[in-house]
Amino acid sequence: MSIRRLPNALINRIAAGEVVERPASALKELAENAIDAGASHIYVTLQSGGLEGLEVVDDGCGMSAEDMALALERHATSKLPDEHIENVSTMGFRGEALPSIASVSHFTIESRVAGGDGWRRVIDHGELLEEGPAAIPKGTRVSVSNLFGKIPARRKFLRTPRSEYAACSDVIRRLAMARPDIAFTLEHQGRRSIAVQGGDDALTRVAALTNRALQGNSVPVDLEREGVHLTGIAGLPTYNRGVADHQFLFVNGRPVKDRLLTGAVRGAYADMLARDRHPIVALFLDVPNEAVDVNVHPAKTEVRFRDAAMIRGMIVSGLRKALDEGGFRSVQRPAESALSNWQAEPVETKHPDIFTAQGPISAASHPAQATPAVSEGASSFSAPPDAEDIAPIMGRAAVAAEPVPNAVQHPLGVARGQVAKTYIVAEAEDGLVIVDQHAAHERLVLERMRKALAASGGGVASQAMLMPEVVELDETACDRLEERAAELAEFGLELERFGPSAVLVRATPAMLGNGDITGLVTDIADELAAYDESLSLKERIDLVAATMACHGSVRAGRVLNVAEMNALLREMEVTPHSGQCNHGRPTWVKLAHGDIEKLFGRK
Repeated sequence: MSIRRLPNALINRIAAGEVVERPASALKELAENAIDAGASHIYVTLQSGGLEGLEVVDDGCGMSAEDMALALERHATSKLPDEHIENVSTMGFRGEALPSIASVSHFTIESRVAGGDGWRRVIDHGELLEEGPAAIPKGTRVSVSNLFGKIPARRKFLRTPRSEYAACSDVIRRLAMARPDIAFTLEHQGRRSIAVQGGDDALTRVAALTNRALQGNSVPVDLEREGVHLTGIAGLPTYNRGVADHQFLFVNGRPVKDRLLTGAVRGAYADMLARDRHPIVALFLDVPNEAVDVNVHPAKTEVRFRDAAMIRGMIVSGLRKALDEGGFRSVQRPAESALSNWQAEPVETKHPDIFTAQGPISAASHPAQATPAVSEGASSFSAPPDAEDIAPIMGRAAVAAEPVPNAVQHPLGVARGQVAKTYIVAEAEDGLVIVDQHAAHERLVLERMRKALAASGGGVASQAMLMPEVVELDETACDRLEERAAELAEFGLELERFGPSAVLVRATPAMLGNGDITGLVTDIADELAAYDESLSLKERIDLVAATMACHGSVRAGRVLNVAEMNALLREMEVTPHSGQCNHGRPTWVKLAHGDIEKLFGRK
């Protein structure tokens, strides 16, 4: 077959295949055009997830009739003032979006510049149907319907209205986060699903588009290095989700989806988050134009950094720094689902006389105790008949009578007791604090281990065993441990191979004391088997440290005295990341006075 020039209609359809994959693709291009036009409010309307129709209205600069005709030609754009494509600062610049969309849909565009007359064009799958004056306020209105109506092969690959709506909503959400100075409104089937006002700060905008609780459960990110400025919001590790759909990256105001973000976030939250949980983050990178290529994808959803390693390291450092400054913070309040589990006792219709023997505790019901519960003239009451059956309160080796400390100096309060040999109950100035002693001590041990490793430069102090212990494992597990013996020795765990299927433990980290050595070595071998190849050296070291800390911490089921409980609380208050354990679970929760009052119907 000889070479031939393709007709314009076919060229536009081919271009549409690159730019317009689904309604969300068309919506993204139109909304970005509205942003570049200087709009202060962008209004989007969808029908059936965009399959039946979508409309974007803005109050930007608008277009004259002549500019509108040019905008519908391929490779015509107002976004490149010169030939220096690397210096583009707008959302897009290819000049293909409008003609591409118009070639695969029923397309109507109306626009007016300030002080001028409005103009309108209607195009159906690349054919101009009509044009003429239009009554419209300053700005632009674009309506798209019957997308791929004359291209059934493309139409059948579109998804259900619900799926297409989800994709469109995600587009508007990301653009609204990127530009908190612009108001966005999204309506679907007559129902308003997104409505944010212009002039928000980044935290307010991101919280409004994800979850309002993020404002109280996040830390700000701010780091500058080599001309690159990183800002944003990082959710606390204990405020997480089961999927990674709430991780957002913006480069020079442009929302992008990049694997760089996923790897950097995983590295930053290592040992602070369970592996099946994902944090909420929104990061904004301001990068010099020459340091990033935004033209590597037709839809501009991917970018390429000149120094990707530096950007990744900067994201990890920025998140780590922000989380370190968050200190011992955890999720600020228990989940509503947890509070709803509290049940109020039913109110009796008749109130028995509990102050005499004729009440529920009577001589008839307890013949062995015929004395009334309250003796005449007595200043104290006698114990209930079943008092000897009540288990003693744990953690009362010392009287827990210290005054409540100042909330600013000691926000975790003072210990009042221990429940189920697992949870420390403390009274704070602003509420009731419940601490998981194992989870909290696990984090404290890990941070001590890291501090010792950084301070010594030569590793964590080890404690030689009087009699080396043999741990039997399968041969491949022994191979992995043998390969990592030098790394393990830095943490005070000294191993050597002992035959094909066993290792000999000669020393353990001194700060761990005498624990379950077999369990510790087995767990480390399992962790290395699961993640050894996919993790960097730093992440593997953190993984080993976290596993050791778990085995060296105070276990649930151990009775603590009040002095030990208070010492734990004070150390938590000055230790970074102590709001969550090494697996990402919260170490403490607080019931504010208002929450307690709600439980008792006082509020």
